[in-house]
Amino acid sequence: MASVSEKLGTQSVVKSFFEYFLPTLFGMMLMSVNIVIDGIFVGNGVGPVALASVNIAVPTFSVIMSISLMISIGGGTLYSISLGRNDSERAQKIFTMSLVYLIIVMITVSLAGYFNMEALAKLFGANQETLPYVMDYMGILFIFSLALAGENFVSVFIRNDGDPQLAMIGLVTTALLNIGLNYWMIFILKMEVLGAALATVIATIAGVLVYAIHFLKKSSNLKLVRFKWNWRDILNVSGIGFPSFLAEAATGVFVMGYNIALAFYSNTDGLSAFSVINYLYTFMFFAFIGIGSTIQPMISYYYGAKKYDHIKQTVRLGEAAGLGLGLLFIAIGYLATDYLVAIFGITSPDIVALSSEGIKLFFLGYIFMGINFVYMTYYQSIGQIKPSIGITLFRGFILLGVMLLVLPPLFGIKGIWLALPTAEAVMAIILIIFARRGVMKRHTESVGF
Repeated sequence: MASVSEKLGTQSVVKSFFEYFLPTLFGMMLMSVNIVIDGIFVGNGVGPVALASVNIAVPTFSVIMSISLMISIGGGTLYSISLGRNDSERAQKIFTMSLVYLIIVMITVSLAGYFNMEALAKLFGANQETLPYVMDYMGILFIFSLALAGENFVSVFIRNDGDPQLAMIGLVTTALLNIGLNYWMIFILKMEVLGAALATVIATIAGVLVYAIHFLKKSSNLKLVRFKWNWRDILNVSGIGFPSFLAEAATGVFVMGYNIALAFYSNTDGLSAFSVINYLYTFMFFAFIGIGSTIQPMISYYYGAKKYDHIKQTVRLGEAAGLGLGLLFIAIGYLATDYLVAIFGITSPDIVALSSEGIKLFFLGYIFMGINFVYMTYYQSIGQIKPSIGITLFRGFILLGVMLLVLPPLFGIKGIWLALPTAEAVMAIILIIFARRGVMKRHTESVGF
């Protein structure tokens, strides 16, 4: 396997983009399958209440992933910039420090979460009917949070080290094993929601073992080395990764906001319908994360190497990929609505009707989502934290919150389904009008890491 310097340092931008994009997209989609498969098996094997319960527990997964993304994307960005500057020694110190940082933070968070599970479950929207299922699912997530976070961390650094193909193979292994384990634990062992959570964890650990192959390759730059704690580096890792933390945290806020709005304007049928849409959203959302994961190592490396024209070309390719995926997902949502609802075992006519209407309205947001992820990732990849944080906060918290407050009183449940698409559209229009021109100008300054 060629080293990352041989790939990004000599290949055309288009060739490098597709070498990263295709396996990264495929891998990310399979990563999302781990969550969607839980929903399919729980919905068919346990029932709609259990399906809603797993959806309520999703913010726990979002917390774990948001911390992992903050440290891995922040560390991975500094790692790639260092490699672009031909400073492999500093790159290895950044990798080692980031790994130790992740372990310390995740152990602390998992202990705090595990001993406060019931309060968290109720905060996320659990009631007496769903609480037992929510507790079962959350408990497993907290106990094995380090494994879940570690899998994401290693996959990010492997991509930054020029091996997106192995990252894909690890995610393929995880997804296939998760499917088999879900069937065995839910339908054979009758472990219900607990079985779904355990299947995800065991499959994730198997994926980590696949990633370990990268560390044995001669071309690998990922080495554990001695380092001294440098609080400036910790702050840089956290700061650069903070937009990723916010983006994933916004997913948890999105779930909570929709659950609260639907509980007010609808009933359990509305929550069950949202469970279907949220599982599908997770699948599509990870595709756009895949675009960000493709361009981040490329832009960071080019920035360190001062190849500014390559950065602009990478951004254009990311925009085109985001628009293409958005149009594809809208087409799928409109042409395969009935099938998308049916795979979750939904038979109630009321829930089917709500889910079908929601899919057709909600999926409109995907045409804008790619643009927002490209520009958030662009700023993050070159160390310009403030605009990246601004995009994430405005898109995922402020705009979405405003739309959930304003649209439902005007349009009822339709307004709830349209809240996210409207927020995404407003953010994309602002970026195209005010940010794109500046992004396409030549860079003249380097961040001081």
